Amino acid sequence: HDKDMEALGVARPTETPRATEHIDGMIRLVATLIEKGLAYAVDGDVYYAVEQFPEYGKLSGRDLSDMLAGARIDVNEKKRNPYDFSLWKASKEGEPWWESPWGNGRPGWHLECSVMSQRYLGDTFDIHGGGEDLVFPHHENEIAQSEGATGKTLARYWVHNGFVRVNNEKMSKSLGNFFTIRDVLMQYHPEVLRFFMLQSHYRSPVDFSDAALNEARQGMDRLYSTLKTIRDLLAVGAGKADSAGVTEKDRELTGDLQSLRERFTEAMDDDFNTARAIGCLFDTIRLLNTSLTGKKADASTAILEQTEKTLREIGAVLGLFIEEPGHYLRLDREREAEKRGLAVA
Repeated sequence: HDKDMEALGVARPTETPRATEHIDGMIRLVATLIEKGLAYAVDGDVYYAVEQFPEYGKLSGRDLSDMLAGARIDVNEKKRNPYDFSLWKASKEGEPWWESPWGNGRPGWHLECSVMSQRYLGDTFDIHGGGEDLVFPHHENEIAQSEGATGKTLARYWVHNGFVRVNNEKMSKSLGNFFTIRDVLMQYHPEVLRFFMLQSHYRSPVDFSDAALNEARQGMDRLYSTLKTIRDLLAVGAGKADSAGVTEKDRELTGDLQSLRERFTEAMDDDFNTARAIGCLFDTIRLLNTSLTGKKADASTAILEQTEKTLREIGAVLGLFIEEPGHYLRLDREREAEKRGLAVA
């Protein structure tokens, strides 16, 4: 996992806590909830009393009374309410267990997240993420636990990602369309996969297909080719027009590029809309092409450097352009030739 994430340019977490290292904290949290009247113990089990937390359902937009009216869940005689959930479960033969004031047992599914986030991030933190299938009940229950105990907002922003699909079908081993990140990286450069993911809003489903990945590869080739062209032109001394000082064209381009950077920031501020933000990269290329007259070698140093700066600044936020352009393009040619069984010139 760590190697795959590193290949994709994902920074390693500063902490990787294990639930079993925080059992004492979980027991303390359960005790706090019982003291506050938000939980109750029955025969070695402890349940959260959802009706005692008025804001239950606020994340998922569900109303508890409506949920109860249409409830089709297994009846548990120990529960006061069908939607009460386990905080602590009495031990069963063959299961791991820990000592607690309510007897030997183990924590409920949701408890560890509340305890570990509070331990490392505090009572309130900025961003909480997870798959869209975790909104209810997991994250809803996590909120009830944490906010019930502290009286403070758990997370200021919630981000839930869509599911991964393959050729418009759910990815699963039973369908025979299951693959790993490493499988994809054997065929494509890590930045291609990262770019592909960025083309979709994180809340939307991601549909993998060879055609879509190849389209992402072509997009990255275009971007890296532009960076290489700029580097090559600067290396051979493009910029002879600079002797006349800053031209009107340079001033216009500088303003247009600044507008593009602002549009990029607006897109990222719009719930991390990377799909829209990616468009700013290609708009930068188009702006360069339409702003040039005559041969590309006649472009001023200012135009070339400002364009490269904009591409690099946007790319840095998105985690792109890690490679040296010439090296990236060479690796891409070699990988494509290998796919076709061709020798690399």
